[in-house]
Amino acid sequence: MTLIQSILEGVFNMLPFSLTVVLVIAGLWLVDRWLRKYYANKPGHQFGHQLGMLSLSVVGVVIIISALPVSETLRGQLLSLLGLLLSAAIALSSTSFIGNMLAGISLRMVRGFGIGDFLSANDFFGRVTDMGLLHTEIQTEERDLVTLHNIYLATHPFRVIRSSGAIVSATVSLGYDVPRQKIEAALRDAATAANLRDPFVLVRELGDFSVSYQVSGLLDEVKTLVTARSSLRAKVLDILHENDIEIVSPNFMNTRTISVKDRFIPPLSEAPAAEATVATVAEQIVFDKADQAESIEGLREIHK
Repeated sequence: MTLIQSILEGVFNMLPFSLTVVLVIAGLWLVDRWLRKYYANKPGHQFGHQLGMLSLSVVGVVIIISALPVSETLRGQLLSLLGLLLSAAIALSSTSFIGNMLAGISLRMVRGFGIGDFLSANDFFGRVTDMGLLHTEIQTEERDLVTLHNIYLATHPFRVIRSSGAIVSATVSLGYDVPRQKIEAALRDAATAANLRDPFVLVRELGDFSVSYQVSGLLDEVKTLVTARSSLRAKVLDILHENDIEIVSPNFMNTRTISVKDRFIPPLSEAPAAEATVATVAEQIVFDKADQAESIEGLREIHK
């Protein structure tokens, strides 16, 4: 009889603790399920879901430890141990799982970039499609998806293309025999033909055999950045040829025997009708996920 009473007393003593564990786990599961539905159509705000669940999990562990059927002294020691573990995790965060989370929080506070922005970090370039607590996802010019750890972005310089406009440039080397004024005028015409505002030309280098020119202009619609760069190079090629300017180094003259009257300019041809639609089609294909994520983000801001 004494044994049965001891067992029953043990069961009754563990009942509040067991009930607390069940309630904490059930509560975390319900909150996680609700947050998943809430953030399902908010790709740029998964960060809130992850950070919220992390915070609630820590609170749940504290509640469970507080409900343990042990002495106050032991309970206090367990809570102190939990605090030490959290402190050690933060102290070692530079190369750990916690480091990515802290970097994610830092990036969100700085607000250096958002969904749909062009992001360049070392050899990586593309449009941001997702921003999480641990990683940032970008879609490259090849339509691939690249995942960058937040700690990588926090410890390396990154460049963001401003949504208000971007400078698009192209560089070309031409011979010393062509007047600079003629070249600069032609290059400015090329930038204007490529739908760039406020074009300007810089002389980048005076080489041994050629002069390096850089033509630049302001692109208002940054979503077409990739195609705008290609369009500018194409217009530079076309306009220089129209102005009877050879894009060829004088070294070319030294390696082949040609007549002085020979010109290396292809004959003029009619531009295909589809050329005007290339920009829209290219960006829609390459950055489809980034466009979708940006549209969802925009709708969320409107209905906030």
